[in-house]
Amino acid sequence: MRRPRLPARLPLDPYVLALLATVGLAALLPARGTAATVTDGAQTAAVALLFFLYGARLSTREALDGLRHWRLHLTVLACTFLLFPALGLAARALVPTLLTQPLYNGLLFLCLVPSTIQSSIAFTSIARGNVPAAICAGSFSSLAGIVLTPLLAGALLGGGTGGFSPDSLLKIVVQLLLPFLLGQSLRRWVGGFLTRHKKLLGYVDRGSILLVVYAAFGAGVASGVWHRVSLPRLGVLMVVEAVLLAVMLLVTWYGAARLGFGRADRIAIQFAGSKKSLAAGLPMASVLFGAQASLAVLPLMLFHQMQLMVCAALARRRARDPQDPDGAQLPGDRVAEVSPLPQHPAPHGR
Repeated sequence: MRRPRLPARLPLDPYVLALLATVGLAALLPARGTAATVTDGAQTAAVALLFFLYGARLSTREALDGLRHWRLHLTVLACTFLLFPALGLAARALVPTLLTQPLYNGLLFLCLVPSTIQSSIAFTSIARGNVPAAICAGSFSSLAGIVLTPLLAGALLGGGTGGFSPDSLLKIVVQLLLPFLLGQSLRRWVGGFLTRHKKLLGYVDRGSILLVVYAAFGAGVASGVWHRVSLPRLGVLMVVEAVLLAVMLLVTWYGAARLGFGRADRIAIQFAGSKKSLAAGLPMASVLFGAQASLAVLPLMLFHQMQLMVCAALARRRARDPQDPDGAQLPGDRVAEVSPLPQHPAPHGR
């Protein structure tokens, strides 16, 4: 029997290193007083800009063209916004023996966040799956998440978010939905500019998210929230998230087979339906959780790195699978040389 081989290197996303450095800076030098007020205002503006750019970049025509594969997209949406939340609710049994209530709130929140785009595409391509379907599925999930994630958070978390209320829902509309719709309405005029300056605007995306992380973790440090977290609790959280990821990878792969999807579609469903977007989740958490955002985003940050490492190894394994019995080339073969890992969160989140 062949022994399973580990990947040549365990991928550590450079952007995750930047996030960790930002967390360290927030721990050592959190914004206080006037600086905290300025940081909060800058964060609000950065989040609005981020979602404006999301809206301006999303091609409405491409999204409508992708609707032809509606069964696949509905399957991914069901995994993201039905199965994930159901598993998150089941984890409620771990409170308070294994998880504290704030950590559980963050775990449940990560289950409500939309799927990724860029890493789903990259991994689907490496595994020789249906790349166009992965693009559309990730885009639909991100678009639906702007509405569904806040609504689900209000229904399932309620007051446990530490700050969710009708006022928080209004903030979601003002800071996320309205800028997104404005970007969509102006895409006809600004889309070309954004395409020509894609690399530069990528730094704007990443910088905005780093600012959100600094503000969230800095507020937690200033309020002393981190004194309530112990290393054993964090260890339990990582184990729970590993189990969550394993369950979703198995369900999306074998469940898609039971639904009659071919290999290429199953790959797209597995990678798009089992992952969560850090870039989309962080801004939403800052609005929904307020002062509790530092603990709320911790499970999402841990899950993000875990999913990258596991899915990178899985994609390489899938790439070595034999072709279909008829010898036909599988969708995505032509772009299988894509870099194994995205180097930073995509505009729509990873």
